[in-house]
Amino acid sequence: MAQRKRGERRVETVASGVAELVGDPDRSSGWTLLLDGAPQSHVDLADPTYLEFEYIRRMAAAIDLTAPPGTPLRVLHLGGGALTLPRYVAATRPGSPQRVVEIDGPLVELVRKALPWDPKAKLRVRVGDAREAVTGMRDDGYDVVIVDVFAGSRTPAHLASVEFIREVARVLAPGGRLIANVADGPPLKYARSQVATIRAVLPEACLVADAAVLRGRRFGNLVVIAGRTPLPVTELSRRAAGDWFPGRVETDLDRFTSGQPAATDIDAVPSPAPPEGLFSSRPQT
Repeated sequence: MAQRKRGERRVETVASGVAELVGDPDRSSGWTLLLDGAPQSHVDLADPTYLEFEYIRRMAAAIDLTAPPGTPLRVLHLGGGALTLPRYVAATRPGSPQRVVEIDGPLVELVRKALPWDPKAKLRVRVGDAREAVTGMRDDGYDVVIVDVFAGSRTPAHLASVEFIREVARVLAPGGRLIANVADGPPLKYARSQVATIRAVLPEACLVADAAVLRGRRFGNLVVIAGRTPLPVTELSRRAAGDWFPGRVETDLDRFTSGQPAATDIDAVPSPAPPEGLFSSRPQT
């Protein structure tokens, strides 16, 4: 599909809904994956370092600052989509052993055939539930764990509890990082709960997001970066401020959580559904 015709689009029904691959009108080798109309991933087959979505650039910045440039990292991706970040890591840190866990098998096959990745990358893709997969993994096996899991447009409740975060922390190396994508809108109750939940296990944490999202003015993505050791907050702030769509780093998480307790398996809930019409301006070809 790399040499596509103008206006090319591919539509298939996968386990999680209707998947569409839509050509990027501005980049001849770029594609957007939509699930049930919601933009899920963007990849450029010719340039995997090009990252279209701002929250993905914020996650990539956190990866970049985990170790010196070019140093291989052991990375676990919970949630696959079109494998935007696995491709990025393979390009920027050659030789990095990576594992992707994606629950939607038909989606994996669609991406494998239509948007193939570099066969030289040390990248393994496993079809399965993220929590079940992590539970069976060995301790200290990864330098970075990325949590970006959505069933449709919502993160499932069983991936929003402190018990799940304990399993993620167990497979992290002592100096490793958890990087999580949290989607929420006013009044940010879910995001506050998720930050409290993550910090209950990995106390060194910060948030990166658009200022309007952080202030609870609109729905959007908040990136949580957490670990057991201090974070490079100054450099993260510089990267966020210099983005095409500037973001802000929030470090006063006691204030942000406002006493919200950590969620457990008993009371965890899925992330809220996006407002109706949020994705109405879909990519056109």
